[in-house]
Amino acid sequence: MSGFVEKPEPVEVPGLVHLHTGKVRDLYRTEGGELVMVASDRMSAYDWVLPTEIPDKGRILTQLSLWWFDRLADLVRHHVLSTELPPGAPADWAGRTLICRPLEMLPVECVARGYLTGSGLAEYRQTRTVCGLALPEGLTDGSELPSPIFTPATKAEVGEHDENVSYEEVARKIGAETAHRLRQATLAVYSRGREIARERGIILADTKLEFGFEGEELVLADEVLTPDSSRFWPVDQWQPGRVQPSFDKQYVRDWLGSPESGWDRHGQLPPPELPAAVVEQTRARYIEAYERITGLNWA
Repeated sequence: MSGFVEKPEPVEVPGLVHLHTGKVRDLYRTEGGELVMVASDRMSAYDWVLPTEIPDKGRILTQLSLWWFDRLADLVRHHVLSTELPPGAPADWAGRTLICRPLEMLPVECVARGYLTGSGLAEYRQTRTVCGLALPEGLTDGSELPSPIFTPATKAEVGEHDENVSYEEVARKIGAETAHRLRQATLAVYSRGREIARERGIILADTKLEFGFEGEELVLADEVLTPDSSRFWPVDQWQPGRVQPSFDKQYVRDWLGSPESGWDRHGQLPPPELPAAVVEQTRARYIEAYERITGLNWA
């Protein structure tokens, strides 16, 4: 059992049609057919959308994505058309709203890993592979991989779990040429992001991307290289063989898995409210990630 603890009602805006309420983003369509993507302050973990929001989270994700889109534009086109608010939109949408080109989205979570952790580590411990790719012996939690790898996953609905799949399975599902293009684009984006983050004292351990087609052109969509879609670790605290300190939502996962929360992630009950201290610390980590990566102050 998972999903929304309490699913929010969509905001009604004249001229916009509500299409979807996701874990974090709400999607609308304009009368002209453009998509309006609004990043909320919702937090998801362990396939649940938690009952507690993180203030400013949606704005941080949106502004950081825009910063990255600019620095990746020579590698792959992105979906953003405008950041102007649609007429009649609530003031709270400011800074968290993107007007985007409609795409034919691909049913693949495109994951690039440069370090071993998370679900990749779990698979490696059992088979010495990740998504069917053989890895060297002796790796541990936080180990740097010999080179970045493309480890795709299924794209799950809210409340369902993304499942790692092999590259061959992706190729069968969407075609060999499209799978190849996805792998090349994903690794190019990851490599650029990893290089830029490293210059700022941050390890980009892994990231998850989404792509769609506009005609024959592959387009980067959704968010990119944010604390929601990536693992960010401080370079000066990296130490393989343990759980790494992070600038992402791992802090929330760790609390939910602690005795303090009293929650059984494998049970039937929804997760509890986050304590104020966890909310404040999580917000601070998102802001620090934004400021360290961009060099800008979060106002």
